Amino acid sequence: MTKAIATNKKRTGEESHSHAGRKERHKRVKKERQHDKHGEHSKRETRRRKHRKPVHHPAVTHPRGSAVVPLPVAPPSPPAPSPAPVPALGSPPLTLDQANRLLWRAGFGPTPGQAEAIAGQPLQEVVFSLTRPSGSAILTGPEPVDEEGHPLDPANAWGEDHCWWLDRMIRSDQQLVERMTFIFHDWFANSNEEVNSQQLMLDQNNLFRAMAFGSFHDLFLAVTTNPAMLLFLNGTSNNRWDPNENYAREMMELFSLGADRGAYTEDDVREMARTLTGWRNDWSEELGNHNFRFDPEYHDPGLKTVFGQTGNWNYEDAVRLCVSHPLHPSFFVTKLWGYFIPSQPSEATLASLQALYTSSGYSIRAVVEAILQHPDFYEGAELVTPPVVYNAGLLRSISRPIDTTSWAWLSANAGQQLFYPPNVSGWDFSRWLDTSTAKARWEMASSVTSKTYPNPWPAEGQPVYSATEDPATALSSALAYWANPLLSAESEQCIAAFAQSCLKEPLADWEQSPYRAMRQNALRMLIATAPDMQVS
Repeated sequence: MTKAIATNKKRTGEESHSHAGRKERHKRVKKERQHDKHGEHSKRETRRRKHRKPVHHPAVTHPRGSAVVPLPVAPPSPPAPSPAPVPALGSPPLTLDQANRLLWRAGFGPTPGQAEAIAGQPLQEVVFSLTRPSGSAILTGPEPVDEEGHPLDPANAWGEDHCWWLDRMIRSDQQLVERMTFIFHDWFANSNEEVNSQQLMLDQNNLFRAMAFGSFHDLFLAVTTNPAMLLFLNGTSNNRWDPNENYAREMMELFSLGADRGAYTEDDVREMARTLTGWRNDWSEELGNHNFRFDPEYHDPGLKTVFGQTGNWNYEDAVRLCVSHPLHPSFFVTKLWGYFIPSQPSEATLASLQALYTSSGYSIRAVVEAILQHPDFYEGAELVTPPVVYNAGLLRSISRPIDTTSWAWLSANAGQQLFYPPNVSGWDFSRWLDTSTAKARWEMASSVTSKTYPNPWPAEGQPVYSATEDPATALSSALAYWANPLLSAESEQCIAAFAQSCLKEPLADWEQSPYRAMRQNALRMLIATAPDMQVS
């Protein structure tokens, strides 16, 4: 164990070097991309952006098995909308297990004592407290800083955009607002790798936050004309003389209707591209891409036929045509369902959710509230926790603020850096755990504990760890460190067995305290990386 601690210290130095290298590489790449200064950006690459087969919904690996639950996918022929109420648990008092699941799936995990505080409260009352916040979010705790204690510069410094948002996930009292922002960042996936402006990505992030519970139609329209999206899917390269199909295709396939459902044809893609023509922007050395605007001179004024409907359509009509399509409600509710529940909704549930969605004026809040009160949410299989959520949850459980920017590359190693989804399809939520990313989660948990671990070899005047702590007390202390997470009996039994057997007996006097400190550190890591901590 002593050797392991020395190795950790060595790795910390290596990681600092790696972090500095990433910052320098970011500056170099950003400079190289200034080829856009002559306006090439608005004219470049008009072919369709390549991306993998879309996977829209989270999946789950059971913590005590390897079977993966199929991803929820909207059926080609969904049931007709039904006015029947969406099945709900009603308002029974929340159990502690249910409270923990709700706080992990509708937020970023509980703070110390939070799950215990809402356990016993009526379900509907707790759900409404999440979905109907009042006023602006309150961020509790120290402001985020970098390693030197300087305020973050999320619009310019590499990785500090990630850490800025991670801070909101940790400190905001409007947890579901941040979770919905996180969901829509994946739903309408844009990467700064293409946008090349952290400020534009932050602006889009704030758009998702502001419209998280409103009308999906209004959100969809706002995203369609958002500068980051216009750059990412070549919206400002789409004009009457040379239509670009990128956004036209993705707005149907990924954002509103789904692939392989018979919802649209290649002719619809071509005609929709004409419908979306007319957006432009300027570029300058000082401002980069700016002055995004609709220019009627660049818009195709001719008649277009989309989904069998003909008219002189524009971008507003494009969104309306998608949202009013008969296959949109089933796509929307199934996709949103999949971010919270890994199993397919029943036909009755799907039918009721569709009717709720359309009758409420495409209300995101109405559907989220129904999902969070559905029996499947609390009684179904576990959901694998995304890396960013795992990171935020660990930090929340020990009340550690953002005091380093290492979280950006640590999370990237685990498979998810905010503002850098792999492609327009977003992250593949069914592939969070493999031999590489599991190791990265271990490194993330190790970094979370790095400022509060008991030092086995303290300098003079520093605290000395207990020389008499027994195994049961050690386990209890390690669980309390993480705010007493709920572990399965199997996991707790394994960790307890380690606590009992890891120290050789008898110990010399000089070994009593250091070895118990190392046992405590090991127990904390075993808890943080246990299978139960990877799912909710």
